[in-house]
Amino acid sequence: MTSKNILDLLPYSKPFLFVDELLHVDENSAIGTYTFKEDLDFYKGHFKDNPVTPGVILTETMAQIGMVCLGIYLLGDTFTKDTVIAFTSADMQFLKPVYPNEKVTVTSQKSFFRFGKLKCDVVMTNEAGQEVCKGILAGMITNKL
Repeated sequence: MTSKNILDLLPYSKPFLFVDELLHVDENSAIGTYTFKEDLDFYKGHFKDNPVTPGVILTETMAQIGMVCLGIYLLGDTFTKDTVIAFTSADMQFLKPVYPNEKVTVTSQKSFFRFGKLKCDVVMTNEAGQEVCKGILAGMITNKL
């Protein structure tokens, strides 16, 4: 499965799609990028005169690139329109702010994938290569009954 195929299968659309490029994906890892454009709606109120990307959006970006893209790759041809992806847990550390117009890179390393449960160690870096957040994300991937 190619990166383009995976991006086409993502169950998100703008304004809630936080993946620009999928640079690498294999059975153990995924790497992708996203640029937080300054016109994104959440910047209007977070924070006044000094907008910063909310941690929940950083977590979602890491989940979309680091778990969902990797999960689609792992499922391969068994991923269909009936596949359901559910975020189950996050243990995150936020180390640096991410400002409007910053491009970030997410690197994910699979911890395990068993019985539809995927757990990954994920790191987000800015263009200077500095870690801005990191953590452990988990989710379930299953088909509708």
